[in-house]
Amino acid sequence: MKCIIINGSPRKRNTWSVVEEVKNNILGEYEEIHLLQENIGMCKGCFLCIMEGEDKCPHFNKINPIIEKIREADKIIISSPVYAMNVTGLLKNFFDHTAYLYHRPEFFTKIGLVVVTTAGAGDKKVSKYIDETLRHWGVNKVYKISFKCGGKDSFDKDKVKKVCKKFKSEKLSQPGFKDILYYNVWRAMAKTDGIKADTEYWNSTGLIKYEFSPSIKLNIIKKIFGKIIYSIFLKVF
Repeated sequence: MKCIIINGSPRKRNTWSVVEEVKNNILGEYEEIHLLQENIGMCKGCFLCIMEGEDKCPHFNKINPIIEKIREADKIIISSPVYAMNVTGLLKNFFDHTAYLYHRPEFFTKIGLVVVTTAGAGDKKVSKYIDETLRHWGVNKVYKISFKCGGKDSFDKDKVKKVCKKFKSEKLSQPGFKDILYYNVWRAMAKTDGIKADTEYWNSTGLIKYEFSPSIKLNIIKKIFGKIIYSIFLKVF
C-alpha cells in the first residue's frame, strides 16, 4: 500500500505525533509532503486553472508534482492543526490551488484519512471541511481522526488504531447521493458551460457518459438518481 501524507502543519508536534501513530498502525510505503518546505506561492484567484486548465496556474510547477504523487498513491492522508477555527494557511493555500478538481474530479478509487488536532475547539469543523474537499476531488471514502491535545502523545491511541483498521481496507464504497449530485452537476456544466478545460476533461476521460465514475459500481437506484440530476441540470444550465 502506498500512502501520500500532505502535512499542513508548520511544525512537527501534536498533529504530527498522531500521524506517526497512524504510520505505526499501517505498514506501507509513505511519501511525505510538508507544505512548509514546498514554498508554494499564494493562490492569486486568477481562475486560470479552472477556465484554461491547471497547467496554466502560475504555480503549476509547485502544485503538479504533488498532484502526480496523489495519482500514484493508493491512500491520501491530510493533516492539519486548527488555526483560528480553520485549517492552517499552508493547507488552505494548497486547497485553493486545487479548485479545478471541483470541476474535474478524478480520485475516485482513492481512500482518504484526515488528521486534525486542536488545543481548544474546532477539530470537528475542520475535519469536516477537509473531508468535503477530498470528496469534491472525487475521493471514494474519507475517515477522520480528530483530537483535543494537551501536548504531544496526549491522545487516544486505541481510537487511532480502530480508525486505521478501517482505513487499511481495500474495499471501495458506493458514493453517497450527495456525491452523485455534485458529480452530475459538474458533468452537466461540462456539457453546457463553455469552459474548454472542463469539456475536454469530461470527454477525454469518458466520464461524460456515466452517472458516476465507472470504476465505482452504482446500484440501480443511484443510477436513476444520477440520470435525473443530470437531466435536470442540463435544463437549468
